[in-house]
Amino acid sequence: MAAGEQQPQLGATRVSSSSSTGSGRLVTPFWKEKYERDARRYWDIFYKRHEDKFFKDRHYLDKEWGKYFEGQDGEKMVLLEVGCGAGNTIFPLLSTFPDIFVHACDFSPRAVDLVKKHKDFRPDRLNAFVCDITSEQLTENMEPSSADIVTMIFVLSAVAPDKMPLVLQNVRSVLKHGGRVLFRDYAFGDLAQERLMSKGQQISGNFYVRGDGTRAYYFSNEYLVDLFSKCGFTLEEICVHNKQVENRSLDLVMNRNWIQATFTLDSSDSQSLNGQHDLHVCEGKENKLVADSSKNKSSNEEIDLSEDFCNMFGTSHNLNEVQIIAIKAKGHDFKIKMLTKEYQHTCKLTGLMLWESAQLMCSLLAENPSIVAGKRVLELGCGSAGICSMVAASSAQFVVATDGDAESLDLLRQNISSNLEPNLLNRIMIRKLFWGNKDDLREVRKLSGNDTGFDCIIGTDVTYNPDAVLPLFKTARELISDKANEDARAAFILSYIQRRVDENSILSNAMAQGFRLVDKWINGVHDSNGIISSWFSGNDVCSAYRNTTLSILYFEL
Repeated sequence: MAAGEQQPQLGATRVSSSSSTGSGRLVTPFWKEKYERDARRYWDIFYKRHEDKFFKDRHYLDKEWGKYFEGQDGEKMVLLEVGCGAGNTIFPLLSTFPDIFVHACDFSPRAVDLVKKHKDFRPDRLNAFVCDITSEQLTENMEPSSADIVTMIFVLSAVAPDKMPLVLQNVRSVLKHGGRVLFRDYAFGDLAQERLMSKGQQISGNFYVRGDGTRAYYFSNEYLVDLFSKCGFTLEEICVHNKQVENRSLDLVMNRNWIQATFTLDSSDSQSLNGQHDLHVCEGKENKLVADSSKNKSSNEEIDLSEDFCNMFGTSHNLNEVQIIAIKAKGHDFKIKMLTKEYQHTCKLTGLMLWESAQLMCSLLAENPSIVAGKRVLELGCGSAGICSMVAASSAQFVVATDGDAESLDLLRQNISSNLEPNLLNRIMIRKLFWGNKDDLREVRKLSGNDTGFDCIIGTDVTYNPDAVLPLFKTARELISDKANEDARAAFILSYIQRRVDENSILSNAMAQGFRLVDKWINGVHDSNGIISSWFSGNDVCSAYRNTTLSILYFEL
């Protein structure tokens, strides 16, 4: 994590969405395709991590839709739960309505296993099976036109919009003529949508990737009704609920939106010609819910949005997903604990990952030890890998490796202690440095020796956040040595992948803090004026990054 990033101000009492219709920064086509291709895996990891302890049982269903689960004249109702998860919908229903039989599917094998291991699982009342409803037919596990009711509770939002019609056609194949779909899901304008948009986690219009790799679509009334009607369903009722949801551990009260609807498979005479009558009925219900929620903010059992607290405010941790990766550079062979790059759009702690810019700089330092030989070296935002600092320690006078995130620093300590020989461990110090923090700056500058500043400052992929660029250069200016020496001027070296922050923004912030650009190298586009290009002479470093938009900027005061 870049040390200049600001954390949410958790002391704020209320957080609300502006319901902005603007678009956030889209993930690249590569990652869009990857999140689609690995969707099952992300949900399987979710249930591996949380098992059946994440969602609350949905006891509100009989209150909201109880009349639909009661059979007429002793008739046994047949229900299909799409996206059953760990069974938070089906087991409350089986307990409340003894005369229903439930088919339950999920495309996470681990989720289906949790259902089958549940203490109340009975195969004579429940058929649980694995099914990817976007590509596998439900009729392979249940009879066509056999379900009286299909429940879709926060499941369609996890499907890519272009595949939603496939899901509804699949559902239609097992629903009886006159059967109902009971629907509840995320609504457009929900606070979580705005948070995801602001973090650059947008896949397409109203479709986002969450902090754990799972995805969420935020529905509008119009989109949902049009989607179902084109697939042969008739609207009975629809409304958007708004509720204030409290998370006491974070001292937050947030305005959340979700959409609830009922659809039938045939035309309904009860629906008005323009479909507005039922909408007005629901709008009255919505107002009542808002009023009720202000009186009883702790009644969270009526809403299934608790997962977004951790995704919006960074309380979830992915350290159980840490892997050991081999990193090789000339004369060095590291085994680094880190998160893999698949988390790059989702993990709150970017310092837990290793980026190409750090690997490039590591290789260049290994090939050109003269860059830091005998110098006092500082690395800013080094993250948990620390490979540049470890290579620099071989030839520098000493190295101070810094980051603003405590979790990244903990993992950094493990990586350094397990990869460096004792004699090199004495040359490297690890410190917390939150850019712009006066106490942190003072403590780090003391380490430079006689409070004179550092001869070489290195930063790899620390310019991806526009708000962090100015604090970065202010921090570098406070810590770099300003002693003029024509033979060895102090340098600030940045290596980065081109993202949201363009070069002009970087240069303007640099100049404002008294830095001048001495040399630059842009992979495949701009050769340097001599300093940086010499680092590539006689080695094969550049070829490994031929298709990556990497840049190196070399500054002096």
